[in-house]
Amino acid sequence: METCSPGRKRLVLATLCSGLFMAMLDNLVVTTALPDIGRDLRAGTAGLQWVVEAYGLAYAALLLGGGVLGDRLGRRPVHAAGLALFAGGSALCALAGSPPALIAGRAVQGVGAALITPGSLAILRHVFTGERERARAIGVWSGVSGSGLALGPVVGGPLVDHFGWPAVFWINVPVGAAGLLLAARVLPRIPRAGARPDPAGQITVATGLGALVYALVEGPVRGWGEARVLGAGAVAVLALLAFVLVELRVPAPMLDLRLLTDRVAGTAAWAAFVTAFGFFGLVVYLALHLQYVLGLSPTEAGRALLPATLTTAVASVAAGRAAARFGPRPPLTAGLALLAAGLAAFSAYGSGARYAEFAWVLVVLGAGLGLTLTPVSIAVTTAVPARRAGMAAATLAMVREVGGVAGVAVMGAVLTARLAAALRERLPAAGGTDAGELARAVAAGGGHGLGRTAELPARTAHAVNTAHVTGLHTACLTAAALLAAAAAAVHLLMRRPPRPAAAEEAGALVRRS
Repeated sequence: METCSPGRKRLVLATLCSGLFMAMLDNLVVTTALPDIGRDLRAGTAGLQWVVEAYGLAYAALLLGGGVLGDRLGRRPVHAAGLALFAGGSALCALAGSPPALIAGRAVQGVGAALITPGSLAILRHVFTGERERARAIGVWSGVSGSGLALGPVVGGPLVDHFGWPAVFWINVPVGAAGLLLAARVLPRIPRAGARPDPAGQITVATGLGALVYALVEGPVRGWGEARVLGAGAVAVLALLAFVLVELRVPAPMLDLRLLTDRVAGTAAWAAFVTAFGFFGLVVYLALHLQYVLGLSPTEAGRALLPATLTTAVASVAAGRAAARFGPRPPLTAGLALLAAGLAAFSAYGSGARYAEFAWVLVVLGAGLGLTLTPVSIAVTTAVPARRAGMAAATLAMVREVGGVAGVAVMGAVLTARLAAALRERLPAAGGTDAGELARAVAAGGGHGLGRTAELPARTAHAVNTAHVTGLHTACLTAAALLAAAAAAVHLLMRRPPRPAAAEEAGALVRRS
């Protein structure tokens, strides 16, 4: 491996963080554009869920394969391929004229991001060899990751208002091209690890995750007893079970399941899953709430999420310092508890609540997210030897991304089901419109729905908005309960402080086969 001077190390960190920032930004940059996309392409909440989920699903399903490819083919060329795919997928999204075309472009973006992310953390592991400098570098990397997630809505709003929703995708094309040039000049050559391919694992995990998300997104629209929904659920269970069996038996699994059973690394990974579940799910549906119910513009909605963005960045830095001194357990427990408290607190504000009343909740949520990012990264990446760094980074990124995909899907399903029930309760007093029909229109699009309440009688429109908020509250309470349970688990299980000896023991666990 090339020897890097301190100045070169800083350039490597900046280069990797720029690609990571772009990949993380596009998880949520689309959220403030969703209402405009829904109106222009006549997509309902289910179609808009797919615009978000297609990216996260492709990203999550291929992250493990991306980590293995980086180990096998070289991390620098795989990183470059990821940047090229991401920029190309962004152009496809910007040119899309229908929901299926946009969803396809988002999936291509996700494939590119899956090649970028695991390699970036693995390269950091090789370049920053000292324990303390590595912890600081991972802290910066995690802070950029969290800032990318939190800044997505803030950046997307003004772009939508001034240039239209395609602009949130066009901006990635020149950024991706510049990233390619910079990576070619700055990133060091790292010896290939010679990891074996795992096609059976890749096929089963992609099939299982895809079928699961399909069932969760389409269930509320088509009905949970509909044949395609039931079939997708069955395929998901069988494929994910097959994935576990494959990974336990192949000589070089792309996901070493023993990493997830390690007391520190495994607990941290599951905490990352639950964190993404709650945060992703809330931000997607909060963006709709701010625009549909409170009537904010995309720019105003993005600005409204700024308190979460700023506190995420500050808390990420603080969490890195705390984790280096006290271990990952204290900041991670605090972050999960704050996220749970924030989600529960938001559910106390009804449809008539103004933004100024609940803005403090976003500060709490941003602090909670920031406190979780660095401790999780440190706990997982120090649990494996350097030659398996790509696998560990990909595992963490996959768990986090699957959590986000699951959060959007599950919270969306809960929201839609509760919305339909609330409409049935309120519609007799709101004009007698059929509740089931209206709930399906909100979910499926193409007719009267959440973004078209102006076309409805005033009392019916009010009923739709109120029912949406009721559903959002139920979804938030569901996520809050999971986060509170995760905080308790981290506090009880992650008692072993991270130290070189412990890292070697954990690495030995993963090396054994």
